[in-house]
Amino acid sequence: MDEVREIAALVDGEVIERLVDLLYETRQREGRVFFLGVGGGAGNASHAVNDFRKIAGIECYAPSDNVSELTARINDDGWEGCYANWLRGSRLRAGDMVFVFSVGGGSLSQKVSANIVESLELAQKVGARIAGIVGRDGGYTVQVADACVVVPTISDDTVTAHTESFQAVIWHLLVSHPRLRRNEMKWELLQGAGAERSFSIAMA
Repeated sequence: MDEVREIAALVDGEVIERLVDLLYETRQREGRVFFLGVGGGAGNASHAVNDFRKIAGIECYAPSDNVSELTARINDDGWEGCYANWLRGSRLRAGDMVFVFSVGGGSLSQKVSANIVESLELAQKVGARIAGIVGRDGGYTVQVADACVVVPTISDDTVTAHTESFQAVIWHLLVSHPRLRRNEMKWELLQGAGAERSFSIAMA
């Protein structure tokens, strides 16, 4: 928890605001956001799709949500091209955004998350915006992104745990931001209703 506090104090708030701007612009021009992740990042991508669609009103998708299509593409196209070919099938275009959740950001030289790297190369080619929340040095994602939060490394033993945790913290900050939030969340509404009811009972 000490490391969590230290990381929270070091995260670059200006980059988060830049992400808000890019997401707002994407929604304004009716662009779509494609969340890409592997492992824990894939789980975060699925959760983020839910939040950005429901709370922020942005059309979003994640290739890892359709196991049948993804495994068919891995079988036929190979791991490296599975996400990029999925994006081609989704007709990725200028005005859309590719948003990466990755611990290392991808590296072709180290053969890590090569499917994310190929997807970002495609995004550059078609003129789509690139965003991310990554760890370590940011890898390929931070090199090509329009905005990318790099979760600071406090300990080499906890890089993955903190990066994937802060991905959730930061995307929740984004969907809750006044410029992006379009729909209230149920528990926040219930909290207000409960407080009002408790006050009424106390007054009675």
